[in-house]
Amino acid sequence: MKINYNKVEYIASYGKFSQMPKGEHIEIAFAGHSNVGKSTLINKIFNRKNLARVSSVPGKTATINFYGLDNIRFVDLPGYGYAKVAKSEKERWSGLIDGYLSSERDIRLIFMLVDMRHAPTKDDLKMIDFLIDTEMPFVLVLTKADKLKKTEREKRMQSFSKEIPCFDDMHVVPFSSMTFEGVDELKEIIEEVCED
Repeated sequence: MKINYNKVEYIASYGKFSQMPKGEHIEIAFAGHSNVGKSTLINKIFNRKNLARVSSVPGKTATINFYGLDNIRFVDLPGYGYAKVAKSEKERWSGLIDGYLSSERDIRLIFMLVDMRHAPTKDDLKMIDFLIDTEMPFVLVLTKADKLKKTEREKRMQSFSKEIPCFDDMHVVPFSSMTFEGVDELKEIIEEVCED
């Protein structure tokens, strides 16, 4: 399926799962820790500067944001695990993410983002376990890849295989917003999963 990425548009944001309309399209979601680079990744895939608002302040995406392109919806989930947020706000986010992931929608794929420079957080591992347990198809995207030198990168990859369960069986894509590494591969994956 050839996708014209330039035609994407912002559709809506929802702060509560109950506000969300039923899913009537194929959906591809982006999940990850606060400030891991979800909005940046979305902007790079669609080659747009401000489609998804990027903030240097973690925990900024507090809603589920939907973007549309033909019969596909791209879904930016709120970043989890940001410490400086009230407990009630954390619960709301978690309700949003859980509600979305457990709902009867045509979620074809989750791009699970992890910062390549660091070991995965407890929340990352919880999310990965959830995706494995529910057999949800996902691709692990390692962000900020350009920030590591070649040897550091090799070391991180070796560490990931010990830190992340089933890492060696996962489809892993290193991504850099600076060098565009990984962008074409991610687009190919999107096109593959959207083939009907």
